[in-house]
Amino acid sequence: MEHSAAISDYRAAVEITKDSNGIDQVVLRNPQGASARVSLHGGQVTSWRNEHGEELLFTSNKAIFKPQKPVRGGIPICFPQFGNGGSLEQHGFARNKIWIIDDNPPPLRPNDSHGKSFVDLLLKQSEEDLKFWPYSFEFCLRVSLATNGDLMLISRVRNVNGKPFSFSFAYHTYLSVSDISEVRIEGLETLDYLDNLCQRERFTEQGDAITFESEVDRVYLSSPNVIAVLDHEKKRTYVIRKDGLPDAVVWNPWERKSRSMVDFGDEEYKQMLCVDGATIDKPVILKPGEEWTGRVQLSVVPSSFCSDQLNLQEWF
Repeated sequence: MEHSAAISDYRAAVEITKDSNGIDQVVLRNPQGASARVSLHGGQVTSWRNEHGEELLFTSNKAIFKPQKPVRGGIPICFPQFGNGGSLEQHGFARNKIWIIDDNPPPLRPNDSHGKSFVDLLLKQSEEDLKFWPYSFEFCLRVSLATNGDLMLISRVRNVNGKPFSFSFAYHTYLSVSDISEVRIEGLETLDYLDNLCQRERFTEQGDAITFESEVDRVYLSSPNVIAVLDHEKKRTYVIRKDGLPDAVVWNPWERKSRSMVDFGDEEYKQMLCVDGATIDKPVILKPGEEWTGRVQLSVVPSSFCSDQLNLQEWF
């Protein structure tokens, strides 16, 4: 009976609906009232709300919700590349593909599903993909919402007995903030970073924390597995915990670039900040049959917390 009850609780916490384009999306809920929404378009988390119904992720009011177009906001999956280059579209093709719900996912660690509502998605390459990226892969994504409201994404990429391939990857996470000028990031101090505004020239972070007064587009290298984003006005801190993702992307387009993006409002840069768990500087290389796993867990805690108070052992 206990097993049947657990199955019923799980099904009650997971709902499949359709968006305005008729594309399936999965809604996850926890008993306290938190929720997350995952679109099969891109395998993208498009909403994450706390128990009070407050939206924690940013999505532009001008976002384009149409197949074959990336959605500006939420958590796009950037694979098999982050940025531009070669014959692939910017940030790769995964965020523009229709994923499927995986009814028979490979086993994951027990902690990955305990006490959580979750969904497993699957992406396989199409014949069209093979023309531009001729490698055999399988991409499994688990999105879960914990009883405490934490959001976790676990990606597993496997080389399906093909030739070796390499890829870069990022969870391109758009956080909703009250005012970008009142936000700071802790945990990236003294690190080297590649500055995409200076032809990827390498610099060393000099500040005690990262604050924002202009456009920022950086890849922080060999970053710690815990990063804190403090929002002073809302008195809350986003805690980003990551594993298998050595780099961290920090991006805010600021005013001039915002005006050049058709799917982004001129003033919306003030209410968003991207902080991504990523592997970019040293791409992952998979031989036939090998597999890679990258995880990110997002939490929200009172703003009295700072990065040196966070215990990495308390997660996963």
